[in-house]
Amino acid sequence: MFTSFFYTLKSNGLDISITEWITLMDALDQGLAHSSFTDFYYLCRTILVKNEGDYDKLDAAFLEYFKNIKEEKINTEQIDKWLHNDSKSVRMTNPEMYMDKRTEREAKEVHRMFQERLSEQKTEHNGGRYWIGAGGGSEFGKKGHVAGGIQLGNEAGMKTAFAVMGERRYKDFRRDTKLTLRQFQVAFRELRQYSRKLDLPKTELDIDGTIDSTCNQGGYLKLEFEQPRKNTVKLMLLFDSGGSMYPYSELCNQLFQAVHKANHFKDVKTFYFHNCIYAKLYKTPECISGDWIDTQWAFRNYDKDYKVIIVGDAGMAPEEFLDKNGNYSGPNNGLSGHEWIQLFRQKYPHSIWLNPSYHGDLTNNMYWMQSEQYIKEIVDMFPLTVDGLKLGIKKLMSNK
Repeated sequence: MFTSFFYTLKSNGLDISITEWITLMDALDQGLAHSSFTDFYYLCRTILVKNEGDYDKLDAAFLEYFKNIKEEKINTEQIDKWLHNDSKSVRMTNPEMYMDKRTEREAKEVHRMFQERLSEQKTEHNGGRYWIGAGGGSEFGKKGHVAGGIQLGNEAGMKTAFAVMGERRYKDFRRDTKLTLRQFQVAFRELRQYSRKLDLPKTELDIDGTIDSTCNQGGYLKLEFEQPRKNTVKLMLLFDSGGSMYPYSELCNQLFQAVHKANHFKDVKTFYFHNCIYAKLYKTPECISGDWIDTQWAFRNYDKDYKVIIVGDAGMAPEEFLDKNGNYSGPNNGLSGHEWIQLFRQKYPHSIWLNPSYHGDLTNNMYWMQSEQYIKEIVDMFPLTVDGLKLGIKKLMSNK
């Protein structure tokens, strides 16, 4: 049952095991979806989704497979309008007469009654005890006076499962999407190596020392201080600029801002190149001839302790990367891009390459992306996504 739906879920990136799929089928056999499309959606989310990062993948799969299926026994948009009709004032002259003293109800019974009202109600009702409405004694509605009912008419309004999916409310939870400024900032918190090898006054509270001293004095508080720790990480950022990188300029700008707003790095250097690193590193993203430094000068003045993050799509013709005459945007000092990348990696062993258009295993079949394969054989390459940046920084901070 739903075999094609299984493959649609897989094609949208959901990691579903056979055991999980059989569990879903067993749940359907036992009627846990209650012949309801909405309940079926939440049943799938409960069984098949392992974390919030995959919610949007499930929504995308539902939209693709079920398309415009909706479960509406009554026009739910109309009910939503009824509940948000501010032109009518609902007053209760004697609210106590509507109070339902039963503070507990069986959930199944409440939902059964709600389904009955949905199938029966055709017009707006407010202030009563039976229909779905506002300000009355009914178990269903808005601003009512019954405990244990179903509250409707909130900010989101009444919506079918399909409407919820259509909103794609969980897109920002995905971990395989392109990064935002906030996500960059969170990720760069991991790029820290603290040291107290500095001649600074003891101004940072030593919590463990304070606890020990206080206990040793029979509970009388004694504050202990120590030298503050400073992040010793020196970071070098190199951005591919121009050409096929234009679509990713905003993303690169966010990364740039995240790094420079993080004031905890010991030093940050930023340079630019076009397609590949050659004999010159440009000072601005325009890559203007003459506005550069010698790459060899950087080798001599920036030691091997710098952590290097290279950002680029690695997109160029293979001959541009492999031939010593392939560079058309600046001098290469008689070396190919392939040779310059090797020299750069040898100088800076802690280097990673973040690729906003990472193709992975597909590069062998794409002429213009063969250079990606060549580069990632030299420098560890990761997609410029939440997961990719997390793995990249972990690699960057390792001692290997």
